Amino acid sequence: MTDQSRLTTREAAERLGVKPETVYAYVSRGQLSSERAPGGRGSTFDAKEVDALARRSARREPAARTGELTFRTGLTLIDKDHYYFRGVDAVELAGAYGFEEVAEWVWTGTLPRGARFTAPQQFLDAARLAVGALPAHSGAMDRLRAATVAVSAADPLRFDLEPAAVLGCARMLIPTLVGALPPAGKRHRGAERLAWQLWHRLTPRLPDEASINVLDTALALLIDHDLAASTLAARVAASARAHPYAVVSAGLGALDGPLHGAASGLAHQMLAEVLERGGAAPVVAAHLRSGRRVPGLGHRLYPGEDPRAQALFKLLAELPQAEEALAAAHDVVATTARHTELHANVDLALAVFSVACGMPVEAGETVFAVARTAGWIAHALEEYEEHPLRMRPSAHYNGPRPPQPLP
Repeated sequence: MTDQSRLTTREAAERLGVKPETVYAYVSRGQLSSERAPGGRGSTFDAKEVDALARRSARREPAARTGELTFRTGLTLIDKDHYYFRGVDAVELAGAYGFEEVAEWVWTGTLPRGARFTAPQQFLDAARLAVGALPAHSGAMDRLRAATVAVSAADPLRFDLEPAAVLGCARMLIPTLVGALPPAGKRHRGAERLAWQLWHRLTPRLPDEASINVLDTALALLIDHDLAASTLAARVAASARAHPYAVVSAGLGALDGPLHGAASGLAHQMLAEVLERGGAAPVVAAHLRSGRRVPGLGHRLYPGEDPRAQALFKLLAELPQAEEALAAAHDVVATTARHTELHANVDLALAVFSVACGMPVEAGETVFAVARTAGWIAHALEEYEEHPLRMRPSAHYNGPRPPQPLP
């Protein structure tokens, strides 16, 4: 071609490394634009647009053999029973820095000492008004979802997807969600840290520095963990250019289930029963007899021990009030090991913490949701840099073949 700014279908396919028919699929999905070639035969494509798509496609991993969607992220790596935030051991980060500081690292790759998140009063008022209108039996996840929608409606600039705006939203939304939860106890000095604020929404017991440190560390450890179901839901929403509040809403929706965020609640109930019955054997036996999984054990990404659980158990061992719950957890692991060897995961560690500190069953899920909100925002920031609507799988229809008679 004489005009090197335009490419033929064959040339575009070669640059993209795909078949010609795939080029037209990109056009139908809105990922490429085309023009009729001079003379009306075939199509031409803008070379810069093709090159940009090629660069974006190169950032994606090839599809797994199982058909699972896989793509690259610069946030979290899980490898050999360790996990890393931007290349730094996440357990070491959580041990050296607070939740807000680790969140900043995950978002920006910088680590500002003493970072604190603040809830603007007008957004806090909107969130509390929405939460206060819910039925009395509503749980923490109901309140977090309602608060997210309320703050979204109160923010006229929510559709600004520039990184600075999204980061501003994140730093405001997380403390607003915590502040919208009804207090369970009296607030004390030191409450400027998010962990202190959350503590008083989880238990009426007086906090101490060691207990707050466990909660702060748990929040930091749970910020992100590869592409869990809720994170994938958040990225799909961000791919459609949903604003950050809608991204968080998508994550909260996927989180609200016994196989994800609520798993720690099942572990909490199990530990409470173990303490009540004086041992793990009858409780574990009941789970096995009914065909149920023993909560808080095993993780598909860790053949060995979950490093998050290891870190929290180490801190919990220093809390006198956690002694009985921690012993019950170890009893569960040892008893189950007679049947099958499974290591404790982070849900069991959260359950030990919530039982020991007099928190409700759903406390672990609340901690999980607040922490993972930071991770969903981090993934949204990545996804906003990708081509929109790139996660559009094709359905395999297996229903009745048309035409069918009108019902």
